[in-house]
Amino acid sequence: METTQTIEVLDVTLLEPRLKHPTIFEWFDARNGGEAFIIHNDHDPKPLYYQLLGERGNTFQWEYLEQGPEVWEVKISKLTQQEGETVGELVAKDFRKAQVFKKYGIDFCCGGKKSVKQVCEEKGVDQNALERELEVTSAAESRETDFGSWELPFLADYIVNMHHKYVREAIPALYEYTTKIARVHGKNHPELLELAKHFVNVANELEAHMPKEERVLFPFIKQLDEAKKQGIKLDKPAFGSIQNPINMMEMEHEAAGDELEAIRELTDNYTLPADACATYTVAFKKLQEFEEDLHRHIHLENNILFPKALELEKEVLK
Repeated sequence: METTQTIEVLDVTLLEPRLKHPTIFEWFDARNGGEAFIIHNDHDPKPLYYQLLGERGNTFQWEYLEQGPEVWEVKISKLTQQEGETVGELVAKDFRKAQVFKKYGIDFCCGGKKSVKQVCEEKGVDQNALERELEVTSAAESRETDFGSWELPFLADYIVNMHHKYVREAIPALYEYTTKIARVHGKNHPELLELAKHFVNVANELEAHMPKEERVLFPFIKQLDEAKKQGIKLDKPAFGSIQNPINMMEMEHEAAGDELEAIRELTDNYTLPADACATYTVAFKKLQEFEEDLHRHIHLENNILFPKALELEKEVLK
């Protein structure tokens, strides 16, 4: 087994910009399953994570060894063939499993492309215990909607009409609630001041994010679907491959998810203090509802809509 001291380090700062990502991909492709290397950089290489995920799939583990502000180092490990299904794939097949992952604090939407083994190692969760619970969940009866069987245009419209609509309606009320409890209770509960800032961040992120999907990405997915039905081929769009806007959307999903995770940590899983007033109570209840809706929203995109759209593009583009 490799140790950090014996793993090769690629100093990305020494490469020309146009050669950075191709070189990293060459290093990755040259590795066998179970082997790793470290990239050394002067900024967060997170865009590389999404490109690697898009072009190589769930074949690697991404581990930050150092996170700035001047030096960033990431250990990239190539997974073996036996790593198993991803968390997102499991939930895409059976959404009941989401409750099990939520119980253990495992992200099945933004972090859904990690394997069960990976997330268990990261969270310090007993993998055998988790898998037993997943098996029990699978055996139970359910009326969960089979989103994976829906046509992509219908799924995209569902996301807009159900989840985008919910977000737009919920943000003004939650902004009012979080601002009010921070003002009234902030002296005794200073974490509420941070909570209010995190909510503004997530609201701004989503309000800028949703129009991109509605005006660019979702219409193109519908165009791909129609081309397949008509048996015609399409020229590449201005943005190249659909992988490019998908990478951007997934990065923004993760940013929103991080803000809500910070809120959950600040509130100790939305635990109300003894002096909580009615607005305080409603704010926490609505924040939890908002987070749960966003998890399902992002799951439908990251784990169902986007992977299917990528496969469709391969069939339709010239």
